[in-house]
Amino acid sequence: MPFQPTIDSATELLKDGGMTNPGIALVRQPTESLVDALVTHIERTPIDFAKALDQWHGYVDAMRAAGWEIVEVAPDPACPDAVFIEDTAVVAGQTALICQPGAKSRRPEVGPVATALSDLGYEVHHVDGDATIDGGDVLKVGTKMFIGEGGRTNTAGISRAREVFKPVGYDVVAVPNHKVLHLKSAVTAVGDQVIGYEPAVTSVDAFPNFLAMPEEPGAHVVDLGGGQMLMAANCPDSSRIVADLGYEPVTVEMTEFDKAEGCVTCLSIRLRTSPTGQ
Repeated sequence: MPFQPTIDSATELLKDGGMTNPGIALVRQPTESLVDALVTHIERTPIDFAKALDQWHGYVDAMRAAGWEIVEVAPDPACPDAVFIEDTAVVAGQTALICQPGAKSRRPEVGPVATALSDLGYEVHHVDGDATIDGGDVLKVGTKMFIGEGGRTNTAGISRAREVFKPVGYDVVAVPNHKVLHLKSAVTAVGDQVIGYEPAVTSVDAFPNFLAMPEEPGAHVVDLGGGQMLMAANCPDSSRIVADLGYEPVTVEMTEFDKAEGCVTCLSIRLRTSPTGQ
């Protein structure tokens, strides 16, 4: 059985300045209730849970193969969207903002994630009142933190993020997002190069350095470290562009999560051992 670090052992990994792995990935295994996950901007189609579970394991295996230590937050059948763990927290450096999701049905997801981050030694902050923010709306590029406004994240949520992350060196920039569920459904970044699927981007001009990708899944990447970029398998033309930018695409199947407006960024919270984007 692959090594599954406990919270205590993961904390030691984060403290070890000499460690060579990219960091720790918090993940949350889907349950059969995934078939009832929320959909907002697409037509609902049936999710094959067995296939989704296989794809989730493939995702986790790809991250582990790239050197990431995996810490699992306990699954929750009462929360169909809990697998999309990225939406529950925004982490930069040693600071974590526990989100208040825009969809009220998703708010029970955040407690176990907050506990895990606190146990790992992060300085944990919270969102309250009428403020809402989903982690999928937050794209970090260097010291810029672009946050999509509209849909699940509102102005008060962005203001709260600014309060938390400006003191630790981040310039929070609000950008409109109205065409897709989350900002990172439309754009992510390869190094300091913002990439996106232009028909899904509300305002291309919001990003000073934008490169259009030919396929919608090609807009979604996770920097695995070591020159590798995790991508969905169904965007071969975009994968070639990422390769031309000097990175090695690592592809995984994501078709069942696509049906719930998910993508490769959604399935983990990356706790990195050195500063980087997203």
